[in-house]
Amino acid sequence: MDQALVRVRAEIGSHAVVLHTRTVPRRGLLRRKPWVEVTAADGRDVARARRKAAAEKAKSNAKQARPTRRPSKKTPPPAEPSAGDLIRRTYAAARSEAPKVRVEAPVAAPVDRQGSIDRELAAVRELVQDVARHQRLQTGAPAVPGLPDPLIEHYTELIGQEVAHGLARELLLKASKTDGQTDPKVLHASLRREIAALLPSAGEPSLAPQTPGGGDLTGGVRRPHTIALVGPTGVGKTTTVAKLAATLKLDRGQRVGLITADTYRIAAVEQLRTYAGIIGLPLEVVANPDEMRAALGGMSHLDAVVIDTAGRSPRSADRLDELAALLAAARPHETHLVLASTSSQRTLLHAAERFAGVKTDRLIFTKLDEAVSFGVLLNVVREIGRPLSYITTGQEVPHQIEVCDADRLAGLVMGDRGALS
Repeated sequence: MDQALVRVRAEIGSHAVVLHTRTVPRRGLLRRKPWVEVTAADGRDVARARRKAAAEKAKSNAKQARPTRRPSKKTPPPAEPSAGDLIRRTYAAARSEAPKVRVEAPVAAPVDRQGSIDRELAAVRELVQDVARHQRLQTGAPAVPGLPDPLIEHYTELIGQEVAHGLARELLLKASKTDGQTDPKVLHASLRREIAALLPSAGEPSLAPQTPGGGDLTGGVRRPHTIALVGPTGVGKTTTVAKLAATLKLDRGQRVGLITADTYRIAAVEQLRTYAGIIGLPLEVVANPDEMRAALGGMSHLDAVVIDTAGRSPRSADRLDELAALLAAARPHETHLVLASTSSQRTLLHAAERFAGVKTDRLIFTKLDEAVSFGVLLNVVREIGRPLSYITTGQEVPHQIEVCDADRLAGLVMGDRGALS
């Protein structure tokens, strides 16, 4: 990996941004090291492409909002490639130079398990619908007390997504009452709005405008906007830290620094150091509150600092006390609790309860691309009472992270997996 990164810097320069990394096994009888494949691009090109795409989208939306005038016969000039096009071309070029890898049978296993889970969920939905129909035939009454027959299908869909029974019933009654009817299309839209209302978005960080001195003033000393990520082990905090820092730099033009307090895992430090070197960000490693204060003092000229913390087991009270001391020294403007959307509701709520002592004020859900259902997220957000800041939908840095969109998440809760794309 070190050799590959040296070549990336040599080919592209200091503005190189890593888009994707992976290792490729080498065949043969000899035990040879695997190939390392790194897909990279010039960060300035990526940023320009993103800004161009955003401007084109805004312009298109503005045109659609205006009254339609006579159509123009002129053919519009071809648009510059978007960030997605640039990334796909770069990745395709890198893949064409990499050795061909045959897909082995074990790789297909996860797909088989996913298919099995989907089939089981479908069977559960059918079972619930059968029970509902049976109860109506036997008693002539709705299967769910207080829920009219036309709402039963929506109810079973929400239950299939693991939305809590009481919450599903409450949402449907509100949705039908709001519109005063049970027309399927109208009810679907109303239900989506009711779900979105329970998924508040915290939006992007409110960074101070760029100034020669950096962020806000505290005691006469410039202080950058400080963002800390905390959460259990294995939820993807380090990757999310790198994505967030890269987004702030590439999309918002901010001067960003990284601090990691994850000294328990050497691999985590090296992973973040690799990202920092490619993106061109300063990185400090700290082990105690004094080092945290010193590191932040050395980054006072920056606009923002993103802090990675060690994954803490919710059952480890001592480690959580250490984390609280580090955050007290950092005094972050935002503290995000990072949770994996693949975890059970009980696990998520237990983690939120244990991390309440470090005063988290917003949520990040990771691994949405790996989740089987999304109703649990709705249950957890309602219980925790914290707004959502970001979601992640894959491992690629700096992509596959986005500001939470309540309507999009509501679509996922209602079973629309197309909302992931």
